[in-house]
Parts: sequence; structure tokens; C-alpha cells
Amino acid sequence: MVSPLAGGALAFHIVKLTGLAVNTVAFPVLSPARRAGTAGVSLLVPARDEAARLPETLPGLLAQPVEEILVLDDGSRDNTSDVVTTTASGDPRLRLVAGRPAPAGWVGKNWACQQLADAARGDRLVFCDADVHLAPGAVAAVVGEMHRQRTSVLSVFPRQRTESLGERLTVPLIDEVLLSFLPYPLLRLPVSAAACANGQLMAFDRAGYDRIGGHASVAGELVEDLALARRVRRLGLRLGLALGGDVVQARLYRGYGEAVAGFAKSLRGAHFGSRALLVANLAGHAVAYTLPWLRWSSGPAWRAAALAGLVERALVNAKTGRRQYAEVALVPIVAPAVVPAVLAAMRRRVRWKGRDYP
Repeated sequence: MVSPLAGGALAFHIVKLTGLAVNTVAFPVLSPARRAGTAGVSLLVPARDEAARLPETLPGLLAQPVEEILVLDDGSRDNTSDVVTTTASGDPRLRLVAGRPAPAGWVGKNWACQQLADAARGDRLVFCDADVHLAPGAVAAVVGEMHRQRTSVLSVFPRQRTESLGERLTVPLIDEVLLSFLPYPLLRLPVSAAACANGQLMAFDRAGYDRIGGHASVAGELVEDLALARRVRRLGLRLGLALGGDVVQARLYRGYGEAVAGFAKSLRGAHFGSRALLVANLAGHAVAYTLPWLRWSSGPAWRAAALAGLVERALVNAKTGRRQYAEVALVPIVAPAVVPAVLAAMRRRVRWKGRDYP
């Protein structure tokens, strides 16, 4: 007889594998072969303390044939502005914008993005984080995908580069949640809950951006990308999603400590601000991914659940193009590895890039 816990774990995996099967076929992946004009495109980069990353990513930004590239220095405590100024001297399209202090109630990045939108001249706004690596033709691929999906808002999930054990334990969860729980065809149905986005790269046509109220509409939201996606769906606008493939990649965090801090900032918002839901989700993942290995000898249901977790990670890595299939061996310890981020997310305030937020 299958125990309720084993049965629940199996049911959870069946749901995830079903979503993965659909998205393996249906979820779009950017391709440099999909070309489109980039006239009137403003490439907008909010930057706070990014002096170490910008020398790696600025060449990719400059390789895009866009009308202008604006980098906003959001009160950096390092030489971010010097890095941009030095690079800007060779390309008239690149302009450094000095950020103003955020008004009360604004999250720093949201205020930075709103200032960039106000300063931009283009009729298409592509917001790109400073850690994103763009291959030649990346922005053209984004614009082409917007035309193909007939959407005024497109969010791209970059292929995540993970170089440390801590990153491999945590960062792939972003793609796994997306590809398992949001079957791409739902975006074409009037299901307002089918909303997801990644703020590392979001593109808007100007009319769509103005209609949702820009970043001012989510001024105080720490998880601004998800809040924007939900707002887009509520207003009846079409939300487009795509994986970055070979043309949009990023190293989101550098090491386990930075990953824990980053996830702590976002986890509560992703769970609608509910501590109970956050804890329940962590417990559910421990039952689905860690407990089956501890109960391997307790029956075939537990063994099936254990192996299903490995298959899911392999499918996600194949779809995103990350490969790195050996990291499926880490799946049983992912839930324990996320515990510090969950505990930090339970606090009343979080700290990110030198700023405190409720």
C-alpha cells in the first residue's frame, strides 16, 4: 500500500513532469536567426555597484544595433560610473545617466528603471540588468519574438551561468519553477494567474509600458518583475515569455552567499507575502525531493519519486541549454540548501545592495 506521503510526492512529480513535457515542445527559445529591425529601441541598464560586471557585459550591449544605450548609475559605491564613462567615449549611443535618490516608498531598482524610461527616446524599451550577456543579434531576436508572439510586453529568462556549487544548488530553481508550473499555452488563455516574468530582461513597447503605468505602478514591490507580469495580465495585455538560449545569458549570483541573499529578497513576494505558504512550499519540496532518498528502501513509490526529481532537472537543463547534467546529483539536497534563504525571507526586513527593505 502506498503511503499518503509517497502518494503526494508522486502526484507532485506527475504535475511537474506534465508541465515540463508541454514546455519542452511549446516554450519559445530565442534564436539569432529571428531577425527584426532595432530602430527606435532604447536599451536601458540600471546599475548599482556593477563595476566588476560591466566590463564583461558592456561589449555585448554595444554590439546591439539599437538607437541608444542608457546606463543609470543608481548611487553606486564603487567606480561604476567611471567604467561606463570610459567605455562611452568610444560610442555616442552609450550615455551615463546619474540616478537621483529614490523617493519614499520606492524600491531602488524600480526607481532606476522609471528614470531610464523617462530619459529614453525610443518607442521600444528593453530593460537589461548589468549582469546579462547579450550575443550579437540578441535585441533583434527579442524584437522579433515580440512580433511573433504579437505582444507588447516580453520577458526573457536568460540561460543562467552557474560556476559554484552554491549557485548550482539554487539558481536552476528559477527555470524549474517556470517550466514546470506555467505551461506556455496558458498565456493565450484568459487565466490571470498565468503570470511570470524575469526582470533581468524585460521589453515593452512604449504604449504598453505607459498603459501599465511603468515601474511607478510597482514602485514598492521587491519582486517587481512578477508584479509587472500580474499587472499586465490583469489589464488584459498580452504577456510574452521566452528562454534566452544562446543569445541571452547571465550569471545571476556569484557564490552561495549572494544567492541566499538574492533569494531571500524575492521569496516572500513570490509567495504573495505569506510566511505560511513559503514554509509549506519548502516542506513540500523536502518531501518530494529529499525524503524519497531517505525512504528508498520503503517501497517502489518512494523510489519512483526519487528518480522523477532527477528526470525533472535533466529535462530543465536540456530545454534551457545549460546541460551540466551531472548536477542532477544535487537534487536531493536542494531543499536543505534553500533553508537559509527561507529563514532570511521570514524576517521583517531584507537587505540588498546596501539598502534595507520591508
